[in-house]
Amino acid sequence: QWQFVESGGGLVQPGGSLRLSCEVSGFNLEPYAVGWFRQVPGKEHEGVSCSLKDGTTHYADSVKGRFTISRDNDKNTVWLQMNSLLPEDTAKYYCAAGALVLAWYWGQSPPYENDHWGQGTQVTVSS
Repeated sequence: QWQFVESGGGLVQPGGSLRLSCEVSGFNLEPYAVGWFRQVPGKEHEGVSCSLKDGTTHYADSVKGRFTISRDNDKNTVWLQMNSLLPEDTAKYYCAAGALVLAWYWGQSPPYENDHWGQGTQVTVSS
Protein backbone atom coordinates (compact mmCIF):
# COMPACT_ATOMS: atom_id res chain seq x y z
CA GLN A 1 0.00 0.00 0.00
CA TRP A 2 1.56 3.27 -1.12
CA GLN A 3 1.40 5.90 1.61
CA PHE A 4 2.47 9.53 1.60
CA VAL A 5 2.76 11.66 4.74
CA GLU A 6 3.25 15.35 4.06
CA SER A 7 4.41 17.86 6.69
CA GLY A 8 6.01 21.26 7.07
CA GLY A 9 3.17 23.54 6.09
CA GLY A 10 2.05 26.55 8.07
CA LEU A 11 1.24 30.24 8.03
CA VAL A 12 3.91 32.47 6.54
CA GLN A 13 4.08 36.10 5.44
CA PRO A 14 4.53 36.99 1.77
CA GLY A 15 8.20 36.68 0.87
CA GLY A 16 8.78 34.02 3.47
CA SER A 17 9.95 30.44 3.11
CA LEU A 18 8.78 26.96 4.05
CA ARG A 19 10.22 23.51 3.52
CA LEU A 20 7.73 20.73 2.98
CA SER A 21 8.57 17.08 3.59
CA CYS A 22 6.97 13.92 2.29
CA GLU A 23 7.74 10.56 3.83
CA VAL A 24 6.86 7.69 1.54
CA SER A 25 6.15 4.12 2.61
CA GLY A 26 4.96 0.93 1.00
CA PHE A 27 7.39 1.05 -1.91
CA ASN A 28 10.94 2.00 -2.80
CA LEU A 29 11.01 5.52 -4.19
CA GLU A 30 14.13 5.15 -6.31
CA PRO A 31 12.66 3.93 -9.63
CA TYR A 32 9.79 6.38 -9.65
CA ALA A 33 9.12 9.95 -10.63
CA VAL A 34 7.95 11.88 -7.60
CA GLY A 35 6.20 15.21 -7.44
CA TRP A 36 4.27 17.83 -5.54
CA PHE A 37 0.75 18.95 -6.30
CA ARG A 38 -1.43 21.55 -4.63
CA GLN A 39 -5.13 22.12 -4.33
CA VAL A 40 -7.36 24.96 -3.25
CA PRO A 41 -10.99 24.36 -2.28
CA GLY A 42 -13.25 23.89 -5.26
CA LYS A 43 -10.44 23.29 -7.74
CA GLU A 44 -8.55 20.29 -9.07
CA HIS A 45 -5.06 19.34 -8.01
CA GLU A 46 -2.44 21.45 -9.76
CA GLY A 47 1.06 20.16 -10.56
CA VAL A 48 3.84 22.14 -8.88
CA SER A 49 7.09 20.26 -9.33
CA CYS A 50 8.50 16.84 -10.06
CA SER A 51 11.74 14.89 -9.91
CA LEU A 52 12.25 12.06 -12.37
CA LYS A 53 14.29 8.96 -11.57
CA ASP A 54 17.15 10.25 -13.74
CA GLY A 55 17.39 13.45 -11.69
CA THR A 56 15.53 15.68 -14.10
CA THR A 57 13.41 18.26 -12.31
CA HIS A 58 10.47 20.24 -13.65
CA TYR A 59 8.48 23.14 -12.27
CA ALA A 60 5.22 24.86 -13.01
CA ASP A 61 5.83 28.31 -14.49
CA SER A 62 4.18 29.90 -11.46
CA VAL A 63 6.83 28.56 -9.06
CA LYS A 64 9.91 28.41 -11.29
CA GLY A 65 12.88 30.08 -9.63
CA ARG A 66 11.22 30.07 -6.22
CA PHE A 67 10.64 26.40 -5.41
CA THR A 68 13.16 23.55 -5.38
CA ILE A 69 12.33 19.85 -5.23
CA SER A 70 14.76 17.32 -3.82
CA ARG A 71 14.66 13.67 -2.88
CA ASP A 72 16.60 11.12 -0.86
CA ASN A 73 15.87 7.63 -2.17
CA ASP A 74 17.62 5.99 0.79
CA LYS A 75 15.33 7.82 3.19
CA ASN A 76 12.29 7.47 0.92
CA THR A 77 11.69 11.18 1.44
CA VAL A 78 10.94 14.11 -0.84
CA TRP A 79 11.19 17.79 0.00
CA LEU A 80 9.91 21.01 -1.50
CA GLN A 81 11.81 24.16 -0.56
CA MET A 82 9.54 27.14 -1.13
CA ASN A 83 11.04 30.63 -1.13
CA SER A 84 9.62 34.05 -1.92
CA LEU A 85 6.15 32.79 -1.16
CA LEU A 86 3.17 34.63 -2.60
CA PRO A 87 -0.45 34.72 -1.41
CA GLU A 88 -1.40 32.74 -4.52
CA ASP A 89 0.75 29.86 -3.25
CA THR A 90 -1.83 29.30 -0.53
CA ALA A 91 -3.11 25.74 -0.93
CA LYS A 92 -2.93 22.27 0.52
CA TYR A 93 0.18 20.55 -0.81
CA TYR A 94 0.38 16.84 -1.63
CA CYS A 95 3.13 14.59 -2.88
CA ALA A 96 2.66 11.75 -5.32
CA ALA A 97 4.69 9.25 -7.31
CA GLY A 98 4.59 7.18 -10.46
CA ALA A 99 2.32 7.47 -13.47
CA LEU A 100 0.41 10.43 -12.08
CA VAL A 101 3.58 12.50 -11.86
CA LEU A 102 4.68 11.51 -15.35
CA ALA A 103 1.27 12.44 -16.71
CA TRP A 104 1.69 15.95 -15.37
CA TYR A 105 5.27 16.14 -16.60
CA TRP A 106 4.14 15.18 -20.09
CA GLY A 107 1.51 17.90 -20.09
CA GLN A 108 -1.71 16.24 -19.07
CA SER A 109 -4.21 18.69 -17.64
CA PRO A 110 -6.23 18.11 -14.45
CA PRO A 111 -8.05 16.21 -13.12
CA TYR A 112 -5.52 13.58 -12.12
CA GLU A 113 -6.68 10.14 -11.10
CA ASN A 114 -4.88 9.01 -7.95
CA ASP A 115 -5.78 6.43 -5.33
CA HIS A 116 -2.91 7.43 -3.06
CA TRP A 117 -3.39 11.06 -2.08
CA GLY A 118 -2.15 11.65 1.47
CA GLN A 119 -3.70 14.12 3.87
CA GLY A 120 -1.57 16.93 2.53
CA THR A 121 -0.10 19.87 4.40
CA GLN A 122 -1.69 23.32 4.41
CA VAL A 123 0.35 26.31 3.31
CA THR A 124 -1.13 29.73 3.97
CA VAL A 125 0.67 32.85 2.76
CA SER A 126 -0.82 35.95 4.33
CA SER A 127 0.20 39.12 6.10
